[in-house]
Amino acid sequence: MNDALLKFLFHGAPVRAEAVQLREAWQQMTALHDYPAPVARLLGEMTAAAALLSTTIKFNGALIIQIHGDGPVKLLVVECQPDLALRATAKLRAGAHVPDGATLRELVNANGQGRCAITLDPRDPKPGQQPYQGVVPLEGASIAQALESYMRRSEQLDTRLWLAADGAGAAGLLLQRLPRDGGRAGADDHGETWQRAVTLASTVDARELLSIGPDELVRRLYWQERLDAVAAFTPRFQCTCSRERIGRMLVSLGREEVDSIVAELGSVTVTCDFCNSQHEFDSIDVEQLFSTGSTDTGARDPLH
Repeated sequence: MNDALLKFLFHGAPVRAEAVQLREAWQQMTALHDYPAPVARLLGEMTAAAALLSTTIKFNGALIIQIHGDGPVKLLVVECQPDLALRATAKLRAGAHVPDGATLRELVNANGQGRCAITLDPRDPKPGQQPYQGVVPLEGASIAQALESYMRRSEQLDTRLWLAADGAGAAGLLLQRLPRDGGRAGADDHGETWQRAVTLASTVDARELLSIGPDELVRRLYWQERLDAVAAFTPRFQCTCSRERIGRMLVSLGREEVDSIVAELGSVTVTCDFCNSQHEFDSIDVEQLFSTGSTDTGARDPLH
């Protein structure tokens, strides 16, 4: 399969399994940037994880995973919309050296100051509703371990992840132990099913995750289990940047700041970190923006 995410439930047990494989979407994301291989691997694993985690929550809005680092990698960000439209970016420190084979700890958490944040940003917020964000210290030696730690600390859910990424694709497997009767599953509540599911999933390696489609992967692992297929999704790459959103960002900077940039450079050009699209605003655009709040200047916009 190409760009697919499948969800299953273990029949009669509060255990959920999900598997995702990204090829075309991941290649579209990485084609826009020249990331060092270790950075691309971390970002790919985060992208697969974002798709998996997004489908575990009942929420109409974007799920955003951010890892802030104190090493050569300053920031890793993945955004997943409810329809599994994905975008991702990484920011490195100026002049940073990224050695081949560098680990998460070496790249992001060199001095133990790394943070992992997950934000739920509502699509159509009600009056007074704000995005929800949970932030925890970055723990673990991998993206999977860091996110498992987040889920334990912030969501109190038993969650296990197996992730992999390379230049051709990104993939992942998720297991989650679900609450029973409005409360967390107890130690004896189908604990054998959970332990068996985790033990079998732990035999998967990166090569298998990247080369075997989600349906076949789950069936190979759990051929002796009765699984109920829940849903199938098609993840894709899509950037949500727009001239209107960039305009609102410029307004938030203030007229004086924007005018000073135009006076110095002749225009303001903003490049999207996710898709590399450029949005240019000259003095007439800025006047229109601050006088009416609109970026609509008709036919004179040469880029969009």
